Amino acid sequence: MKNTPKNSSWREQLHEVIYEADTPAGKTFDVVLLILILLSIVFVMLESVKGLDAWVYNFLYYAEWIITVLFSIEYIARIISIEKPKKYIFSFYGLIDFFSTIPLYVSLLFPGGGSALITVRALRLLRVFRILKVSRYIGEGDKLMKALRESKAKILVFLFAVIILCLIFGTAMYMIEGEESGFTNIPVSLYWCIVTLTTVGFGDIHPVTPLGQFLASLIMILGYGVIAVPTGIVSAEYSKKDKSADNNLRTNTQSCYHCNESKHLDGADFCHNCGYPLNREK
Repeated sequence: MKNTPKNSSWREQLHEVIYEADTPAGKTFDVVLLILILLSIVFVMLESVKGLDAWVYNFLYYAEWIITVLFSIEYIARIISIEKPKKYIFSFYGLIDFFSTIPLYVSLLFPGGGSALITVRALRLLRVFRILKVSRYIGEGDKLMKALRESKAKILVFLFAVIILCLIFGTAMYMIEGEESGFTNIPVSLYWCIVTLTTVGFGDIHPVTPLGQFLASLIMILGYGVIAVPTGIVSAEYSKKDKSADNNLRTNTQSCYHCNESKHLDGADFCHNCGYPLNREK
């Protein structure tokens, strides 16, 4: 039985297909959309490959235009199928949809100007979370973000201490090695210290004197602590959040036609924001 308003309009029915992934039609729409996005990204990648036959580039060009037209139709459909279009247009996904649709149109006015925006289409793959309903990972991500926010002060203090250490060690290395070893000035020495402390080790500058090598060894050992300490701070906060977190997971993908609110509890029949009936299949 379908729990929808009796006077459900064609816009509300279109909204149910486009914005919701709980119905067969909604899932099919999102799967087709993701396939088109993947094809578009693959086509853009192939266009950058040199030495292919001319017909391949022609195929890729026309295929990209077909996909762009389909994206344009989808974008317009999303606007007309919601009662408050501005809420979608200026939302995160709305902006992503817009900027991922216009590259080819921009290239008509400014040749080559839209190529940088085409890569934005990869962000539309985030919609896969609605289809797969991986709310477990979304919930864990929320707990991780909360742990990072709670750890912000401790991490900032730690980073400030690391910066002071870099200033001290970088200046000391400049005084020990000097310009003849590549440490031409203190900023360059600070760069070397940061690269060494983070265990990156580009190798473009390195100490040659015994004292400089000894100091570099201490910095390398200290680098492991630099990596471990923030991890420990966040892990401790995450553990606290994990113990006190609500384990009830939300798998509902229902989106309200009236206000576009999407964070509803499982089994909800009405929007918690405006009270409008949700389109659901049971």
